[in-house]
Amino acid sequence: MLRLLGLSKTFYHGTTNAVSALRDIDLHLPAGQFTVLIGSNGAGKTTLFNVISGVFPPTSGRIYIDGVDVTGWPEYRRATLVGRVFQDPLLGTAASMTIAENLSLAMLRNHRFKLRPGVTSDRKQEYVGFLEPLGLGLEDRLDEPVSLLSGGQRQAMTLLMASLGGPKIMLLDEHTAALDPATVTRILEMTHRTVRENQLTTLMITHNMQQALDYGERTLMMDDGNIILDLNFDQKAEMSVMDLVDKFGEVRRKPLFEDDLLLNA
Repeated sequence: MLRLLGLSKTFYHGTTNAVSALRDIDLHLPAGQFTVLIGSNGAGKTTLFNVISGVFPPTSGRIYIDGVDVTGWPEYRRATLVGRVFQDPLLGTAASMTIAENLSLAMLRNHRFKLRPGVTSDRKQEYVGFLEPLGLGLEDRLDEPVSLLSGGQRQAMTLLMASLGGPKIMLLDEHTAALDPATVTRILEMTHRTVRENQLTTLMITHNMQQALDYGERTLMMDDGNIILDLNFDQKAEMSVMDLVDKFGEVRRKPLFEDDLLLNA
């Protein structure tokens, strides 16, 4: 479903300030696979997401989504195939628009736009069906602006919106990092359910080592622009958090001193 071949990204390429953020990455994610991505700050995780989603063009290499070479596609066109949720709950929704209007935008993103109502009574009934399983009461607030929602409610909305409209790939960029512990649990449960029910090929960045073990069928480690370790479900099922931390230091050939990772170990 997602295939990266020789993917590299160098900022300020050809200058004395050149910085290699991604280095010749080869990666294949089969359809429906839920993969977790970990790594220290500056490892290249978010740059990888930005290149996959079309924010930055790669310096070299190819990107295939569902068998289609999208390397030259602009970000707006790639958004028809890629759903993305950011760390900041405020980034994924239009605050001044209502819940129903936000959901309509997500539902219709792969449709040709015509001069007709985006929110109809039939669609509202459909949105109730989407929102009720969240258990947040949002199905009773369809005509309220999203700005009135809490951070956790907005992130739940963003996750739902990212899964609507038939995306092929879901990119979750530390999407629980800004939330309180109780909301983190709710959003992760929703994430697991959404990925499973929609059979979405998903790549989730986290700094929480326990999440890296508890979620997904596969865990990848990045360091200095490279994927340095690839753990399958059986391998990570046998590991504790400290085993994972020790393994991270081992494959890097230096101890792990990254505060974010150690504090979440």
